[in-house]
Amino acid sequence: MNDIPAKVCAVVGAGDYIGAAVARRFAREDYTIVAGRRGGDKLLPLKEEIEAAGGTFVAKSLDARSEEAVDAFMADAAALGELSVVVFNIGGNVNFPIADTTERVFSKVWQMACYAGFLAGRAAARVMLSQGSGSIFFTGATASLRGGSGYAAFASAKFGLRGLAQAMARELGPKNIHVAHLVIDSAVDTEWVRQLITERAGVDALAATPLMDPASVAETYWMLHNQPHDCWTHEMDIRPHNETF
Repeated sequence: MNDIPAKVCAVVGAGDYIGAAVARRFAREDYTIVAGRRGGDKLLPLKEEIEAAGGTFVAKSLDARSEEAVDAFMADAAALGELSVVVFNIGGNVNFPIADTTERVFSKVWQMACYAGFLAGRAAARVMLSQGSGSIFFTGATASLRGGSGYAAFASAKFGLRGLAQAMARELGPKNIHVAHLVIDSAVDTEWVRQLITERAGVDALAATPLMDPASVAETYWMLHNQPHDCWTHEMDIRPHNETF
């Protein structure tokens, strides 16, 4: 019998692009994947894909703004083995002039991109402190570092998430828990982004726009998880080679 516990990778915000790519990358390394998103039925194609390749995938509907739901999600993940990695990958990228930004929009974006990160990070930390190890990773954006015109809500939330990650890294690093924040300084290659660029500037603009492959982001998370303990990265900014910055 094999008494070695399964290694578990939990993805909070397992959307169709970065979240799905993270799940695929860790599943290739025999991690049990526990993925949560609003409308868990949307995860079924990914579940079928990973299981067809021999992996283990648990799909869950998750409102990441609910303390009770997040705590239960993390407890369920930990019950399957060693909670090795938790990736928080919820965005909330909206653009409104400040005069048109409603209280509802600002509050909802903050709940999705910042408060939910706190809930996920805290729940993960509680498990990892008891087991003595783990990785907690947060997906950030250009807006984590500077607020652009029309992005008051998004930048405020992402600034907050970055601060949360910094504080957690300083507290948890000495306790053998690797906390990292990934600044994705580029548009990610998604159907929505391609449609948006085409509608705003045309097909030629789309061809000329640097886009980041979600699989490349997932590869970066895999690399961060496997860094030697004497050479941990807390924050990394990544972008295509031809992206200006």
